Amino acid sequence: MSFAFGIGIGTQNNQGEWLEVFYQQPVMTPDNTLMDVVSNALDYRGGNQAISASAEQLSHLSTALRQAGQTDQAALAEKAAGSKRPVVVTILETDDTASSTPEVYLKLHLISHRMAKPHGLKLDGIFGLLPNLAWTNEGAIDLNELSERQLQARLEGRTLEVKSVDKFPQMTDYVVPKGVRIADTARVRLGAYVGEGTTVMHEGFINFNAGTEGTSMIEGRISAGVMVGKGSDLGGGCSTMGTLSGGGNIIISVGENCLIGANAGIGIPLGDRCKVEAGLYITAGTKVALLDDNNELVEVIKARDLANQPDLLFRRNSQTGAVECKTNKSAIELNEELHANN
Repeated sequence: MSFAFGIGIGTQNNQGEWLEVFYQQPVMTPDNTLMDVVSNALDYRGGNQAISASAEQLSHLSTALRQAGQTDQAALAEKAAGSKRPVVVTILETDDTASSTPEVYLKLHLISHRMAKPHGLKLDGIFGLLPNLAWTNEGAIDLNELSERQLQARLEGRTLEVKSVDKFPQMTDYVVPKGVRIADTARVRLGAYVGEGTTVMHEGFINFNAGTEGTSMIEGRISAGVMVGKGSDLGGGCSTMGTLSGGGNIIISVGENCLIGANAGIGIPLGDRCKVEAGLYITAGTKVALLDDNNELVEVIKARDLANQPDLLFRRNSQTGAVECKTNKSAIELNEELHANN
């Protein structure tokens, strides 16, 4: 059984190189019937491949899929046969390191479609396969071709708006998951996993291969590789240290029903029901004073020794400046209204 499959509509530059691909209906672990039809129609012989498909091939594929009872993919192939943009059929037999841009885009789609969770797919080496592009109101444009496209637009009485210059597009141009609110869609990248019930406010940010399980209010930054558990809130301006920003190989995560205060941050994984005081940034090497129920010092340890431990309250002593940790026995009650999505 293969790992993933997708019929994609993409963009190529003037040299015929793939810039980006949109997969409306990606499939995780496609059944043998689907793969047998694809193999016969496109002469696929195994391995991970991104096959450029002509209108004739797609029409043939559509007919064969419909005869095999694969109606959804048949309808998609039929529509793709009339596409004015190039079409690619991407088949991942295994979750090996990607070797092409269409393969990377299929994996990013699988995460944003909630078919795979962050750290559930092999994404090493993807930066070298994602071209840095101008993301415009007319789609993705190769940076070497941007100036000519801008001139052409002006000559035709139009303005070509460049929204960003980046390797990753915004998620909502490709996937809008069910049951979420995103105030500024430019701040959620394709490859983010946004769980149902999540609200991302204007200053919230979710990187690729990161996200939320759901029912979270995100007003801070979820860096690459970080997963936030259900019911946890990230306050305004707070931050989570990702594997791309100094976290190394430590997988940073936030447990369920946690609260990271405004302008706070973490460089360790938090267990369930933890709270970090506003303005306090905890890294793995931060010296933390453990306090008992009487606020008496028990010992001083490094924050990494408290990783994944539940029911902790991290705070800074306003008189001494010392970082302290107490068992957080008072439940953090999160306002259900904040998480309402309807």
